[in-house]
Amino acid sequence: MFCKAKPQENPENSGEHPQKNKMKQKEVIDMANIKPFRAVRPKAAYAADVAALPYDVYNRTEAKKEVEQHPMSFLKIDRPETQFPEHQDMYAPEVYEQAAKTMWGMLDEGIFCEEQKECFYLYELGSEGHSQTGIVACASIDDYLNQVIKRHENTKPEKEEDRIRHVQACQAQTGPIFLAYRSQPELRRLIEIKKRNHPVYSFFSDDGISHKVWVIEDRLTIDKISALFQKMDSIYIADGHHRAASAIKAGLKKRKEHPDYQGTEEFNYFLCTLFSCDELKILDYNRVVKDLNGYTEAEFLQKINTCFSVEDKGTEQVRPDKKGVFGMYLGETWYRLEIKPEYISKDAVEGLDVSILQNYLLNPVLGIQNPGADPRIDFIGGIRGLSELERRVQEDCQVAFSLYPTSMEELMKTADEGRLMPPKSTWFEPKLRSGLFIHRI
Repeated sequence: MFCKAKPQENPENSGEHPQKNKMKQKEVIDMANIKPFRAVRPKAAYAADVAALPYDVYNRTEAKKEVEQHPMSFLKIDRPETQFPEHQDMYAPEVYEQAAKTMWGMLDEGIFCEEQKECFYLYELGSEGHSQTGIVACASIDDYLNQVIKRHENTKPEKEEDRIRHVQACQAQTGPIFLAYRSQPELRRLIEIKKRNHPVYSFFSDDGISHKVWVIEDRLTIDKISALFQKMDSIYIADGHHRAASAIKAGLKKRKEHPDYQGTEEFNYFLCTLFSCDELKILDYNRVVKDLNGYTEAEFLQKINTCFSVEDKGTEQVRPDKKGVFGMYLGETWYRLEIKPEYISKDAVEGLDVSILQNYLLNPVLGIQNPGADPRIDFIGGIRGLSELERRVQEDCQVAFSLYPTSMEELMKTADEGRLMPPKSTWFEPKLRSGLFIHRI
């Protein structure tokens, strides 16, 4: 495999002349179009230093500290405000311009290289006996628009706008969208064959996650993989809804700027990593609440007893062992809550544990009607453990809830019905690293 050192002069042109009389109306495609691409990526010696957690894992203070400690981290590109004083408006034009300057400067410096031909990539993440291998590729924005690629969360316009401006400034997509597909034995076989080769990257990140990458450059295997995806009528966004929506909208803007587009240009596709759903691990996504809505602890316990059976577990942390069961930490005591049978729903959304907690406790008892916007509630990823819930209650909250993880089947069922989950329903681990693959548009 070979990389070239300099960017193309015209990243918007695929090398083919536009057809002047091309029909503008695109044919609706109801099967997945997954294609290889020429990645801009770090040279092997720099991969571990460049790879960074997704931009939205950090707040501004945390991001700046991370970049100070790891000056080569891709976070300085994904969060370019880290290169400015703290008073700098993080959404100013010069901030996004700095992201582009830094990224393409790293290509000029030889930290990044660019593939000479289109490839697929295998990306394996491993942790504590768990392993998952995804195919890094480009997915069609039309598949997103036609709901072949299905979502399960709403997005916020202000968060979308930030990433749109980042993509436009960099003329590239920098963070892969985390996609899932139903298990496909032949695809798994091809993946395992390619993993017998020596990886181009192999390193451990600071959190103990192993990262390995292989390059698939032979045309026969590429065509086989593409053909297998063309048999799939549904692919699911697991994580990265804002990045996906932003990539699509940036691509649509490009189409308006280039009305003679052919559909093969790179801006018609977005960067993704596709995993078999049976390899993925969803952790609990827990809740903490600032107050008891004016109730005493005794009154609160009486209120929730209407819909839940309540068992005092003392100091024993409660990690739910099945659907319909919740842990609750209140006044230095753990309780086991279980929804009463008459309130169980078979509906794809209403039957989710996050919906049960919202509909029968958070809203009617604690008065939290819109958990996505209410400042009284906060969300804690399961990776932080139950002790984090105790710490928050001792520090700035009054009650915490641990939940049973949402399953991939629940996610896919919701998406298949064209519906949306409540905010903060899923927490995927391990997290994909940004900076290992860049898709030029």
